[in-house]
This record gives sequence, C-alpha cells and structure tokens, in this order.
Amino acid sequence: MTTSRKTVETLSNDRRMSDETFITLLVASAAVGVFVLASAVVPNFFQPLNMLNLVTNNWAVISLGIGVTFLLVSGNFDLSVGGNVALAGVLAVWLAQSADGAHALSTGFGLPTTLAILLALCGALAIGGLNAFFVVRLRVPSIIVTLGTMMLARGIARVITQGSQRNTNLPDDFGVLGNLTLFDTAVKLPVVLMAALLVVAIVVEKKTVFGRLTYLIGANPVAARLSGVDKARHVTYLYLFSAAIAGAVGILLASEFKSGFSNRGMLMEFDALVISLLGGVAIAGGFGSVVGMVFGALILAVVTSAATGLVLSPDWQFILKAVAVFCAVTTQTWALARRHR
Repeated sequence: MTTSRKTVETLSNDRRMSDETFITLLVASAAVGVFVLASAVVPNFFQPLNMLNLVTNNWAVISLGIGVTFLLVSGNFDLSVGGNVALAGVLAVWLAQSADGAHALSTGFGLPTTLAILLALCGALAIGGLNAFFVVRLRVPSIIVTLGTMMLARGIARVITQGSQRNTNLPDDFGVLGNLTLFDTAVKLPVVLMAALLVVAIVVEKKTVFGRLTYLIGANPVAARLSGVDKARHVTYLYLFSAAIAGAVGILLASEFKSGFSNRGMLMEFDALVISLLGGVAIAGGFGSVVGMVFGALILAVVTSAATGLVLSPDWQFILKAVAVFCAVTTQTWALARRHR
C-alpha cells in the first residue's frame, strides 16, 4: 500500500504543470483582469477596434521584446535596442537620399532603396557584434556594455541627422515597406512580420535544441560548460538576433514615416525590458517565455492606453509602469514560493 501511494503521488507530481506554464497563466489572468478593470473605469475602452489597436500599435516593442527575452533567459541584458532602432532608421534614410540635395540634411548617397536597407541592417548588426565582443570576449557585464552601445548608436544617429531628422529627397519606394497593407485591410506588413516572428520564436524556444540550450545557459552556466555547450557562440548569436530585430524595426518605422529621426525608439529598450519582466522572465536568467512576454506587453499597453483615456500626464504613466513592474515581480515571486511550499 505504501509503495502504491508513493507511485500515485509521483504520478500526480509529474502531471503538475511546470512553473513556467503556471507563471504564464498567471500573467494571462492578470492581463484579462487589467483589461476588465480598464473597461470599467475608462469610457468606451471596451471596443473591438481598441482591443486590436493594443497589439497593432505596439508591434515594435513586442518585436524588440522577443530578442530581449531570449537574452534575459540566457542571463544577459540588451539595452541597446532603442538606440539601434534610431541608428538603423537614420542610416537607411541617409543612404537612400539623393546625392544632389539642396542642403546637408537632404543630401545622402543616392543608393537604391534595397541596398540602403541592407547596409542599414548591417549597421545594426555591427552594434550587436560589438555587444557580443565585449560581453563574451572581454567579459564585461552586459548591462554596462549594452547601455554604452545604446548611447553610441543613438549618438551616431544624432551626428548623421545633426540632432534633428532627415525626411526629404527620398525615393518614392522607400515608404512602401512600412505602409504596405495586406488584402485591402488596415493590417500593415510590420504587424504581420511581428506575428510571424512570434511564431518562429515560440517554435525555437519550445521545440529546438537552441532554445533548450538558451535556458540551460541562463539557469546553470556551469552545467552548460561541463556539457560542452559553446556559450560564447550561443550568446553571440542571441545578440546578433536581437540587433537584427532592432534594425528591422528601425527600418520599418523609418519607411512608415519616410524619415530618419535620431530620437526614434527612445525608451523602447526599457519598455522591452518591462514587458519581459511583466511576462515572468527572470532577470537572473533561466526562466521565462515569449508567450509570457506578449501578455506582459498587453498589460503594459492596457495600462498606458487607460492612462491616456483618463487624461493622465505622461509623468503619471511612468509611475503606473513602475507600479505594474513592482506588482508583477512581487506577485510572481510570492506565487512561486507558495506553490513550492
């Protein structure tokens, strides 16, 4: 009887959902709760169009959150994504502008749009490679390195734009990518690309060796090293992946507005970090998911949209974001501790 009881208990424990699934469901429930509360407090908040806008208007931050989430899971930060957004967009515009402009900010290199976009993406990847070099080879803490490269990228963008923006003398086809809609709907190409990127990220995270190794590196780097995992190469790929996403976001935003703006992407790195933390990603690494990050993005979007609907100043929106992060981290820690009691 004792053996039978132990067997039943073991099977029962095996059937319990993982901590990651538990936290994801908790975050999803919180997102629904926050939305219901906002609908009750803010006039006309509960509308189908508003629910759609919560996702479509935040496609850029959600896309950046994918790369940031993977790096956080591996135990690393990437605060350079906002600066990289500005740099890639400014580079794409500068390279595509005609060479016969009337003044400095309207004069570029006159390259074909496709070539300008590819070179701008290479510029973003250079920032990712710089991150990887300092973090992997020189072993500088990632939070310091990426904070520095964020300022470097935005500084280069400001030099190119002279602290302003470049928005004239561009070829007509430069604005196609950012404004292309699908099947005569209001859904733009960047939103579709975000959705496709989410699907790929979830598959990589859950179904591939690369995804499992990312968790192992973050949860137990010693075990990963003893298992023969090439941590340096793995983290380098993650930084290049995050930089590529940031570059693509910057180029798409530049195409949408047909301008290279040095302040574009300002504070996006912190929003990407916030939605990852709201989604249950552990800041120490080894825990979290892309799905949770998406629900974290919805929470942040609802809080920001509700604050706008209540005509609160941007200063109060910063406070609400801070409160949301503190509440989320505290609740997740308490819930996991209670679950394992």
